[in-house]
Amino acid sequence: MRGERFRAAFGVFAESLLVGVWVGLAALPLVTLPAALAAGAAHLRRWTRGEASGLRYFAADLRGALGGGGWGVGLGCLAVLALVGADLMLVRALPVPGGRLTGVLAILVALWLTVTVLRAATAWRASLRWRVLLGPAARRALFDPAGSLLMVCGLAVIVASAWLSAPLAVPALGVLLAATLAAERRGACPSP
Repeated sequence: MRGERFRAAFGVFAESLLVGVWVGLAALPLVTLPAALAAGAAHLRRWTRGEASGLRYFAADLRGALGGGGWGVGLGCLAVLALVGADLMLVRALPVPGGRLTGVLAILVALWLTVTVLRAATAWRASLRWRVLLGPAARRALFDPAGSLLMVCGLAVIVASAWLSAPLAVPALGVLLAATLAAERRGACPSP
């Protein structure tokens, strides 16, 4: 019994690492990152339920997520993160009053946006458009602080992995997706 639970948990971890590699490859253009996250989350959901899964299903989900507004979400995320980055560089370069507070707020906005996109990606289904998912995901990001903290910790795993060895950050994307799915499944805030 105990050995079976360990093998099952290790299987989820191994599948998460594989999905992280798939997501990393699919997200190379950066604009496709939200859709790649949605496809990865869909794969992990199917895999943990024992349903048919694999690279072919991942690719089909990726196409569906891109067609359902994933391109726009990706472009919007890049634009907001570029603005946050520019704000942080400006705050560092010019000693303006309230600059530190502005920098902290910019980082918090970037984290909130990231958690919102992660929550929307895990809630994505082929029948839903991204526009429908983002509002509830933003609310869950604010009103489920424990779940959001779990996702921020997943982001910290990616950063730590990249700091140790840059290629480790790619499979760690799957760990982040697994953490996001776990936070969404906790039942604290129902998905749309």
